[in-house]
Amino acid sequence: MKNFKLNLILRILILIVTIFLLFASIFIYNLLIAIILLSFLIVLETYSLIKYVDTTNTELSRFLFSIKYSDFSQSFTQNKLGGSFSNLNNAFNEVIAQFRKTRNEKEEHLRYLQTVVQHINIGLIAYTNNGEVELINKAAKRLLDIRYLKSILTLKNQHPDLLKILSEIKPNEKRIVKLEYDMDSFHILVYTTEFRLRGQIYSMVALQNIQSELEEQEMAAWQKLIRVLTHEIMNSVTPISSLAGTVKTMLDSNKTDLTGETRQDVNDAINTIQKRSDGLIKFVNQYRSLTKIPTPNFEQLEVKNIFNEVLLLLKEDVEKYRINIECEILPSNIKIYADRSLIEQVFINLIVNAIHALKNSANPLIILKAHNDIYGNTVLSVTDNGVGITENVLDKVFIPFFSTKTEGSGIGLSLSKQIIRAHNGIMKVSSKLDAGTTFTIRL
Repeated sequence: MKNFKLNLILRILILIVTIFLLFASIFIYNLLIAIILLSFLIVLETYSLIKYVDTTNTELSRFLFSIKYSDFSQSFTQNKLGGSFSNLNNAFNEVIAQFRKTRNEKEEHLRYLQTVVQHINIGLIAYTNNGEVELINKAAKRLLDIRYLKSILTLKNQHPDLLKILSEIKPNEKRIVKLEYDMDSFHILVYTTEFRLRGQIYSMVALQNIQSELEEQEMAAWQKLIRVLTHEIMNSVTPISSLAGTVKTMLDSNKTDLTGETRQDVNDAINTIQKRSDGLIKFVNQYRSLTKIPTPNFEQLEVKNIFNEVLLLLKEDVEKYRINIECEILPSNIKIYADRSLIEQVFINLIVNAIHALKNSANPLIILKAHNDIYGNTVLSVTDNGVGITENVLDKVFIPFFSTKTEGSGIGLSLSKQIIRAHNGIMKVSSKLDAGTTFTIRL
């Protein structure tokens, strides 16, 4: 910088001296040739001075434009300003090198991300609000059996059900859709989210083939149900068959008139057969009730009113076993969108189960809670401080007809879970022995 100042001062002094000589040539010596030469020399020196001063701005402008247009091939080795400006050139070069390194790293990360996106097994589609597709990976193309996709609107011909879901689905919502082509069909899970990039809102859709998982779950559910049905039916059919054989033997051995004692035995056997048959019919009717859940009639309901109405219905049992009831509702006016009768039936089942679990408790307590989670979902729970549920039983409580109570039908919890699913919600259970059980509903 010192050399720059000295050069600048020297150039200015030379320019001043030249101007002085020009004035002397004009007003004292009146030399025409000297006037012309000195005038030309002044113009040349002025131009040289301006160019010398402007060199720094030119280098700075070139540096800034190289950043603006991502042209990191530039180098700065200008030495016309003197050795003092080498530090500035070095600084420019270091900044350009750092930008070049950062851009290369970004490109490597982008290539890495593109490789991951293209090779994962989950299909990904990103599109704008007008349906223009910005990204689609190989997995999505395989799932949809397409080679390219410029707009999701073109799915109308091949996958109208999927297009309908994409037009209706909300961010962070999950849907299942069935796709069919080439005489084959499978189910995929559709999950969507939104993000903003360069001022534009994009929708990112994830598509996952869950056919194998559904088939495994379906098979497991059928196996569990068949085991329960077999157990219940055999419990009724075996004594019926045995008693029927006994009655036939009695009748065959007394082909004429039946004695009073034999008549009584036959009558008792027939009565038992009738009772077991009635029990089997009742069991079948209960099974039918599980498959005929009515479509919910949705309306806005205050959770506080639901809790109060259910507790009023069960007031007699609560007082009988001296159970303390606590309600924690935050905020107090929290509301849910549900079918009144169905959701009340769910809480009746849960509270009745809690009452049965507290029959032998010293300080029986049931806690009803309601709050909103960070995602805006309403979380409802019923907690008791009873004996709890063993681990080997916990994963079976929602199986139809499974019950740990001798007088239980085993359909209450299964029916409740189906009702919650009909409300697009989930129900879970957690329990610890001698600590209590909590049933949680998320709507």
